[in-house]
Amino acid sequence: MDRELDAAGSGIFEPGETIGMPIGKVGVWWFLASEIMVFGGLIGTFILFRIAHGGWADEAAHVNWRLGATNTFVLLTSSCTMIMALSAARTGRRERTAHFLLATVLLGLTFLGIKGIEYTREISEGFTPASGMFWSFYFLLTGLHGIHVIAGIIINATLYVAAIRGTLWSGHHEERLEFAGLYWHFVDVVWIFLFPLLYLS
Repeated sequence: MDRELDAAGSGIFEPGETIGMPIGKVGVWWFLASEIMVFGGLIGTFILFRIAHGGWADEAAHVNWRLGATNTFVLLTSSCTMIMALSAARTGRRERTAHFLLATVLLGLTFLGIKGIEYTREISEGFTPASGMFWSFYFLLTGLHGIHVIAGIIINATLYVAAIRGTLWSGHHEERLEFAGLYWHFVDVVWIFLFPLLYLS
C-alpha cells in the first residue's frame, strides 16, 4: 500500500515519512543521538576523573583560554552563517546561499587553524597525550571534536559547490541544508561544553 495507517491508527503518512517527519531527518537525529552518547560518555568520564584526581589545576593552567574563547566565537558565528544560508535558500536567493555556505566553510577552517596553533604550542612545550591524564582527555576530546568539524566542512563545501553549479536546487535542497545545519549546530554545542570544561574550570 502506498499509504499506511500509523501505529495509533490516528492518521495517514506517506512512505518515506515517520509520523509526519521525513525519514532523512529521523536518520540525522538518530545519528546525532549516537554522537551525543559518545561525547556525553567521554565528558562524564572526564568530570569523574577530574574530581577523583584533585582537579588537574596545574595541567589545565597551561591551556590557552584566549585561543579557546576565540574559537568559541568563530564557531558561534559559523552557526549564524549556516542559519542564514538556509534562510536564503528558502527565499530563493541562490547567490546569498552560496556566500553563506562559503562563509561557514571558511569559519570552520579558521577554527581548525587556531586549534592547530594551540596544538603546536602545547606539543612544543612538551604537553602530549602521554603527559598525563588531563592531557590525554584534552587531546582526545578536542581531537574527536576536530574530526567532526572536518566532516562538517566537507559536507558544507559539497553543498557550496552544488550551490555554485546550480544543482543544489534540484530536489529537496532545503532538506539537505537543514540536515547539514543540524549536524553543524551539534558540533557547535559540543564545543560550548568542551570550552568551559577544558579551558575555564
